[in-house]
Amino acid sequence: MSECSPRTGFTLIECLVALAVFGLAAMALLNLSGESTRSAARVETRTLGGIVADNVAAEAMIARDLPSGTVSGQTALGGRDWRWVRVVSATDMPGVGRIDVRVFADEEQAAERVLFRAAGA
Repeated sequence: MSECSPRTGFTLIECLVALAVFGLAAMALLNLSGESTRSAARVETRTLGGIVADNVAAEAMIARDLPSGTVSGQTALGGRDWRWVRVVSATDMPGVGRIDVRVFADEEQAAERVLFRAAGA
């Protein structure tokens, strides 16, 4: 009389289910990694754009004469070209001007600063 030994190992269905679970986990990790990379790129763009905006705003604050109107320009920083627009306008308060600075990277606004300055300061 021969005894049946219990089978050990995995069935084909169990292997396929395990492979599917692993595949889903791997896809989730790859998606997370990609999103992390995109997020880091956005943070870099906002940070460098903020530096450009701060520089343009500082130039406006120390300028001897700052006429009302719109001025635009380009600045290179961090190996990239940044387009900026500075708008100087009057406020309801006499003797105080408003300075709006917007910085763009690839047609997308990267940073914005709003300052107020005493006229003739």
